[in-house]
Amino acid sequence: MSNELLLEIGTEEIPAAFIPKALKDMDSMISKALADERIPYGQVQTFGTPRRLCIAISDVAERQEDQVIEKLGPAKKVSFDSEGNPTKAALGFAKSQGVDISEVGTMQTDKGEYICISKHITGQSVSALLPGILSKLITSLSFKKSMRWGNLDLRFARPIHWILALYGGSVIPFRIENIESGNMSRGHRFMKPEAFPVSSLKDYLKGTREHFVIVDPEERKRIILEEARKAATAVSGSILENEDLLETVTYLVEYPTIVCGSFDRKYLDLPKEVLITSMMSHQKYFPVVDQDNRLLPYFITINNTLARDPAVVTRGNEKVIRARLSDAQFFFEEDQKISLDSRLEGLKQVVFHTLLGTSYEKVMRFRKLAAYVAERLDPALKDRVDRACLLAKADLDTQMVGEFSELQGIMGREYALLAGEDPTVAKAIFEHYLPLTAGGDLPQTHEGAIVSIADKLDSIVGFFGVNLIPTGTADPYALRRQALGIINIILDKNYPLMLDDLVDKSLQILEDKLKRPKEETKKDVLEFIRSRFENQLISQGHPYDVVNAVLAVGFSDLVQTTKKIEAMEAFKAHPAYEPLAVAFKRAGNILKDFKNGKVDQSLFSLEEELQLHSTFLQIRDKVATALSQDDYPSALLELATLRKPIDRFFGSVMVMVEEQNIRFNRLSLLEAIFSTIIRIADFSKIVTEA
Repeated sequence: MSNELLLEIGTEEIPAAFIPKALKDMDSMISKALADERIPYGQVQTFGTPRRLCIAISDVAERQEDQVIEKLGPAKKVSFDSEGNPTKAALGFAKSQGVDISEVGTMQTDKGEYICISKHITGQSVSALLPGILSKLITSLSFKKSMRWGNLDLRFARPIHWILALYGGSVIPFRIENIESGNMSRGHRFMKPEAFPVSSLKDYLKGTREHFVIVDPEERKRIILEEARKAATAVSGSILENEDLLETVTYLVEYPTIVCGSFDRKYLDLPKEVLITSMMSHQKYFPVVDQDNRLLPYFITINNTLARDPAVVTRGNEKVIRARLSDAQFFFEEDQKISLDSRLEGLKQVVFHTLLGTSYEKVMRFRKLAAYVAERLDPALKDRVDRACLLAKADLDTQMVGEFSELQGIMGREYALLAGEDPTVAKAIFEHYLPLTAGGDLPQTHEGAIVSIADKLDSIVGFFGVNLIPTGTADPYALRRQALGIINIILDKNYPLMLDDLVDKSLQILEDKLKRPKEETKKDVLEFIRSRFENQLISQGHPYDVVNAVLAVGFSDLVQTTKKIEAMEAFKAHPAYEPLAVAFKRAGNILKDFKNGKVDQSLFSLEEELQLHSTFLQIRDKVATALSQDDYPSALLELATLRKPIDRFFGSVMVMVEEQNIRFNRLSLLEAIFSTIIRIADFSKIVTEA
């Protein structure tokens, strides 16, 4: 027989952001625990609201599955003497396993015959195991922030008030600190808070609904979306949908109801992003837009209760948003009274980091680095790039960004446009923060791209230079994201930049801040960026061995490195790919530290070495021309003609002969060929069958 398992952890309000992960962890942890304990089970379902985390599992067996454990002992030949009597080795093995020697058998393995024992372990009652399993589950749940309460040692996201634990309709008895499990759940904190008994999942879902709790997050999300859309339609608009906001409000409520409010049209004169940030980020309201995606003077908010008088609730929310927007309008008007140039001075009072100075110092640093980049890409960009650098962080000194930090860059762009700055410069002020997330939008303008690269590289080199390097999952300064940003901007714009040179320049600019040797810092920074680049390439589907082979010969020019990888990946389909990879691996192993050889054709005595040398001379200039034009596919196709002669060479020619001059000449021939292919990839990293 099988039974249903139901667990509900009742708490004070858990932060919305904690709940999805907690439910996912509960699913994986209970599934693993049951599997480890050999307990068959069926479907796993999780439910969650701010006040409860719940998991239900169908078809949980009544007993563990029986288990047969086989233990190998010593080899049979050392376990019995010539007369078949057990030796000390056999007797010791039987004793260690708690069995009589008569219970020891033998087993044939690929290493010969060994003695063994088979233990049959009868499964226990699941009812006896569940208290321990569920106790461990609850106490093992981890959260971004946990708390203790009262004089208890238990740590959890918020104080636990009740535990509902049922198996086959009966209570699973256990105790965590001062909380005993039972068969009681509780209703909505305000609308129907009393406790009620539960006997099954069906009963639980019915009881919670009757007590104004919708425990299924997907159902709450569906209700919120459908009702919000209806409310927006009623005012001739539609909600500005946002998946993150929808997820958040879903886990903020137990019983969602919709309220549509309005605000004065005059606030629509504020930049769109100000209104959206005020509504979505600060108040968790959905903005309402028209068919052209222009904001309307309405908002949708999600309530956690049925209002006795909806008009009162609407007025309350309108009062809150009116105050928010009134503040924003005041900040917007006051900020414009001080020029962005003047605010640059204000950055001298804004600390970027105690070890790296003020935001003003940072601006002056990446201004120099951006000028260096612009000079190499297009000197005509230098003036606009310089202006964008000077104003890039000026909005950090504004009241608007002080209140709404999410608007940094956005307000800089808006204030620059209002002050009559070049629109390209204004756009670059905003774009230098891009991309905001992995896979996010990249700068469209060259000015924005250059300032973004300079700002991000200054941060990476700076923090590495003062020994604040990301470790494990800890990356408090988002340096991994910034490294990926640099990579993707360079690739998107096809910039012919050398990372080695950029890091050198950044280290030179940061010289008075460094706490570590330059070369050591440079090595670590480049490896950090290389690792991000490698991970991205592999995640995009490029073969890991091809990626490793190309990166092994250098990656400073990201654009050319990517082209090499694409060419190598396409070359894999060529019949010569595998044989050449094997041959070049062999050549690399033979050469090892051999360098600076010179081929003397007069020393060739075998047809195979003459033919390899002749073929190489025929393609050498073609390969060099193709490489100089960054035409890696053509270079690889030319190298493919070496397949047969190099196979014959290795099949018939002994390279490491005793005659020193002959050995040196043959090594020199291989080095000449190897030094050509190594400009594309290190074939020793390629996975081959041979």
